[in-house]
Amino acid sequence: MSLIDVMFKRRSTRNFNDENISKDELDLILKSALLAPTSMNRKPCNFMVVERTETLKELSKSKDHGADLIAGANKAIVVVADSMVADTWIEDSSIALTHMHLMATELDIGSCWVQIHLRSKDGKDSEEIVRDILKIDGHYRIVGILALGHSDNIPKPHDESDLDKNKIHFLV
Repeated sequence: MSLIDVMFKRRSTRNFNDENISKDELDLILKSALLAPTSMNRKPCNFMVVERTETLKELSKSKDHGADLIAGANKAIVVVADSMVADTWIEDSSIALTHMHLMATELDIGSCWVQIHLRSKDGKDSEEIVRDILKIDGHYRIVGILALGHSDNIPKPHDESDLDKNKIHFLV
């Protein structure tokens, strides 16, 4: 499959079945994260793979809306960036999340990016909640969590009609 085909096929998946993600599949997803470019090659991102059902359930309650799906995932990857290594941790984390999202699509694994940065749960900062769950220091920042799992309900791929070409502007 070409890269553009993977991009058309990539859709957020919020329902997962019980099929396990294999070690080989997980390794490819993690390799894609490690291949993501970072500003000045500082590589501030770490990738915490969560497999324990109890921890997935805890993470699913880390923000007011949109994290529930993590409880049903087979695995989740929390992108944890060291803000003392790079001030571009938001951009670097986002690129790594996108790489993993695309690799999961290539492997026919459902995935959904769950935003953590700038979110809250009952007035408490979601990043702080996730740091508490994972027991990590405060200088580590969390843009998002990628929920992963095989699914029987992956939405249909995008097609050309979904592209809003009015968003493209040529400066001459």
